Amino acid sequence: MKRVDDFRLKFGKKELVPIVIGGMGVDISTAELALEAARLGGIGHISDALVHDVSDRRYNTSFIKDKTRFYKHNINNSDKAIIKFDLDMLAEATKHFVQATMAAKRGEGLVFVNCMEKLTMNGPRETLQVRMSAALDAGIDGITLSAGLHLGSFGLLADHPRFRDAKLGIIVSSVRALQIFLRKNARLNRLPDYVIVEGPLAGGHLGFGMDWAEYDLATIMAEVVQFLKTEQLDIPVIAAGGIFTGSDATSFLEKGAAAVQVATRFTVANECGLPDKVKQEYFKASEEDIVVNNISPTGYPMRMLKGTPAIGSGIRPNCEAYGYLLDGNGGCAYITAYNREVALHPDSKTISVMDKTCLCTHMRNFNCWTCGHTTPRLKDTTRRLPDGSYQTLSAEHIFKDYQFSIDSQVLLPD
Repeated sequence: MKRVDDFRLKFGKKELVPIVIGGMGVDISTAELALEAARLGGIGHISDALVHDVSDRRYNTSFIKDKTRFYKHNINNSDKAIIKFDLDMLAEATKHFVQATMAAKRGEGLVFVNCMEKLTMNGPRETLQVRMSAALDAGIDGITLSAGLHLGSFGLLADHPRFRDAKLGIIVSSVRALQIFLRKNARLNRLPDYVIVEGPLAGGHLGFGMDWAEYDLATIMAEVVQFLKTEQLDIPVIAAGGIFTGSDATSFLEKGAAAVQVATRFTVANECGLPDKVKQEYFKASEEDIVVNNISPTGYPMRMLKGTPAIGSGIRPNCEAYGYLLDGNGGCAYITAYNREVALHPDSKTISVMDKTCLCTHMRNFNCWTCGHTTPRLKDTTRRLPDGSYQTLSAEHIFKDYQFSIDSQVLLPD
């Protein structure tokens, strides 16, 4: 009987354990988590979501404070069009985070950065280019393009000296999305180094509509694998979404995947950035506690725990400090929803906004509890302690369980 360790993800002559830890922001997939994956011979992701805040917390910089002070006069203004990100500061914050992470890397694995196209920052093209270029300048091994079609993202990097040697990949949820991406970038003569096929059971933002349950990862992955074979394109396919055991992973590897991307089980790792009290909420979750809703201002459905504090919160938009989801005109779906509720309840000291959430602030404060479909099974991966809480696990324990387990078994901690 085969196990994950019988396979290898190949990038040229380099061979890796075919396990990728997904890039969960904001600083949920921490540098420490990504570095453990690399040390163990796989691939770990960091996320550049709210990278200014990540830098401030980790390296004692003051990017958020400086930005807030600069736009302080606009805090009570419902119009956020004037709020812009200083591109030099964005590059500096990115380099702080990436350079420190790469300097600490050990082992034969790789560290990638997850880069969401939907973090538009009131300057979609300019800020995306700076984020990606700064990460390459700082030595990141690769960039995974997520949360968007990224039709122009390769073009933004075409003149960068590392455009052809760094690993560049794209997350898709359909063969059609991949076909469009390849067609739009054909003139660059630069194929992606890998394609992550993310199914409907993944955590956080989904590449599907509210009809997500009508799709399944195995079918989508088979379509992508067949398309690449027909087109004679040698691009590794990485399966993601709902892969809970080593046996689950092996089944995808046997069907043509070059690797698997996993994240849900690592939300309760010691190295994960979630506060311990939030990890316990994940452990306690039942199937009834998992919802898919449309409260994200990005326009994508999002899977989360129904008890997440972000649902129904009516906090004032904090764009002066963050503003990562401001579109090219300084707009955001949450700002619109918030202003609507303020107008409807002019005398209320507190309001509730049910249809959207201030994703930047809530993700920054770990109050948006996004999760995967398999989260209710987390309690079966550990032991319950005498005080009623659940024991968190080391990233190494979880990684090796994926790597070596068979028969759909999960190795409990000592």
